[in-house]
Amino acid sequence: MPDYKRARTDEQKEERMSQIKKAADELFKSMPYTEITLSTIAEKQDWSRANLYKYVTTKEEIYLEITQDRMTEYLNSLLTVFPEGCKFTPETVAEIWTAQVASHEDYFRYVAFLLTIIERNVTVERLTVFKKTYYDLAFVLQKRLSYALGITEDQADNLFLAIMNYGASYFSNCLVNPLIIQALKTLKIKPKELDLARDVKDFILMNIDWMKKGK
Repeated sequence: MPDYKRARTDEQKEERMSQIKKAADELFKSMPYTEITLSTIAEKQDWSRANLYKYVTTKEEIYLEITQDRMTEYLNSLLTVFPEGCKFTPETVAEIWTAQVASHEDYFRYVAFLLTIIERNVTVERLTVFKKTYYDLAFVLQKRLSYALGITEDQADNLFLAIMNYGASYFSNCLVNPLIIQALKTLKIKPKELDLARDVKDFILMNIDWMKKGK
């Protein structure tokens, strides 16, 4: 975008922010997060860093918005597959939810950085918008899961958070790090074989079983 022109209208600003997020997302998928800076994001679009500062002040503000987009897609998908007023067996919930985890890998990769880095380096105004988006959808999901599984709403919330954190750690598993793979090979240690469909489903079933017993 060599002919940079500052956005004036809300529509132009939204379009410009979409371009910024697209560039940042592409960098996230191609290089370590720690190596991404506002400068690299600006260069990706043939902008100057000064131009980028007109829209954000930290890279985390960009990644918070990307995470919000991915989170909204994920939560809306869960609300679609778990409609209001339906009962499900734990096995069915685990199978359906595992498929949702698999199809929203990007969301979980961003969550791995959300609590420890992204949320700590944004304005309270941006974070408030993010949290409102989350709770508006999460509260609805809690009620549906509570009814569907016969557990409390607090337990449904804990189930969602447990799966969120498990998914984040699963997709950023150290066993996919090429350096660690080489180190284990040198030590003649065979790494655990990962199987998302099996591992995530087993994790969900384990949590549901524990919650239903402790209700």
